[in-house]
Amino acid sequence: MLVNCSREGDVGVIKVGRALTAATVDTFREQFSRWQEAERDVKNYVIDLEAVDFMDSAGLGTLIAVLKRITERGGDMKIASLQKKPRMVFEITRAYKVFEIYENAADAVKAFD
Repeated sequence: MLVNCSREGDVGVIKVGRALTAATVDTFREQFSRWQEAERDVKNYVIDLEAVDFMDSAGLGTLIAVLKRITERGGDMKIASLQKKPRMVFEITRAYKVFEIYENAADAVKAFD
């Protein structure tokens, strides 16, 4: 499974299991959307990218689309555990200005308190 969704209190924690690329983004979106529909009371999310060692522009675009969907529903999203190669994508595109990025999922969840 590409996405493992869980809750920590009222925050949804979305662990991505491998690279976010053009080949995997549709599955990511589908699994996330299904979980989001099932857990309608969750407004805030942490996207845990600890297992993501590579991300292309499709992966980044999908994260931006997910952020837009979450904010339209009155929530917020934080990124956790950004690895070296995906971090370069965030730096080159200046996406780090769009997302709040945390060292780990626990810190990102705490930031919602």
